[in-house]
Amino acid sequence: MSDAPKIEGLSAVTLGTHDMARSVAFYEALGFERIYGGPDAAFTSFAAGNGYLNITAQPEDTKLNWWGRAIFYVSDVDAMFVRAVEAGLEPETAPRDAEWGERYFHLLDPDGHELSFARPIEK
Repeated sequence: MSDAPKIEGLSAVTLGTHDMARSVAFYEALGFERIYGGPDAAFTSFAAGNGYLNITAQPEDTKLNWWGRAIFYVSDVDAMFVRAVEAGLEPETAPRDAEWGERYFHLLDPDGHELSFARPIEK
């Protein structure tokens, strides 16, 4: 299967928070460089070497037992989506382009861990 989509690396880890301002202050205090979002945003991204640490706001009534999301960069998001569907898996949505510059879709593993398969949108 030489034309099959290839896993290329881990892009980011995303964690939930009830208080974005507190989280942004914490990670910036540790020296993380903010590249998207901020204290009043619903989603904030920090540089973490070649990858990213993302923080996403969660409603107060949401228990933060959600561990986060592993984001894998792939060579072709749409081909990976087709592969998942053809394997009988059920992605949460079809691939889409995000305002932060990636095309992606999410999928839960058998234990409920959220995975995202993504690719930067070429400009």
